[in-house]
Amino acid sequence: MAGKAALVTGGSSGIGLGIVRMLAEEQYDIVLAHYNDEAQANVVQQEVQSQFGQACHVFSGNLAHTEVVLDLASFAIAKLGEISVLVNNAGVTKYTETRELDVDTVDHLYGLNFRAPILLAREIGQHMVAQHISGTMINIASTRAYRAYPMDSVYGGLKAALVRATESMALDLAPYHIRVNAVAPGAIRVRLGPAGESFYAELGARIPAGRMGRPEDVAEVVRWLISKRAEYVTGAAIRVDGGLILPGMPEHPSNQGWGRS
Repeated sequence: MAGKAALVTGGSSGIGLGIVRMLAEEQYDIVLAHYNDEAQANVVQQEVQSQFGQACHVFSGNLAHTEVVLDLASFAIAKLGEISVLVNNAGVTKYTETRELDVDTVDHLYGLNFRAPILLAREIGQHMVAQHISGTMINIASTRAYRAYPMDSVYGGLKAALVRATESMALDLAPYHIRVNAVAPGAIRVRLGPAGESFYAELGARIPAGRMGRPEDVAEVVRWLISKRAEYVTGAAIRVDGGLILPGMPEHPSNQGWGRS
């Protein structure tokens, strides 16, 4: 294993921020990639450096574009030297009825949510093999990979593809002692403000676990997957959803949750 160094995409907020904080706690130096979130990315950088004493380098760019993905990989390798963890978290959610899909939306979702993780796995995988690093890669998918919803043919379909791609990545990289897994979050609380609080309270009550997920819930699973405790786990996809995807949501909002009257 090389020194502790990680590349996290979409690391300035939400699930990505939770993962960055966990990695800093675990004494990883970090490259944090974001797009159009400069102020928050700088706040996170200062937090990692001041509170945890770890290096944190910020990269800004739209990973829906191939050349930006390649620039990020080169930047991360140059800054960190030897990368032992890759977390493909960046993505965008957009729901559109199939008859109303436009080509630009499909291309953007494909580029960011699927092509970028694949290309980063290629670039960082080549780096790990060349440097003899027994590293780990985590692809952040979604429970929408497992259940069909209306207006979700593109986003959900691409997350399903990412789960399937993770399995082949694991086979390709296993001979080099590189593990590849996926984490599939369900409904995670990321928005703030009164409107968000009301929405999350209603939705959380309808999830079997009785609450919304938090970024830390996802980060803790990632913490385990990158540790030696999970050294025999590769090609897996772990759902982090409080049981949401098991029965589906209650059919009527008056039902306050599975097993609760």
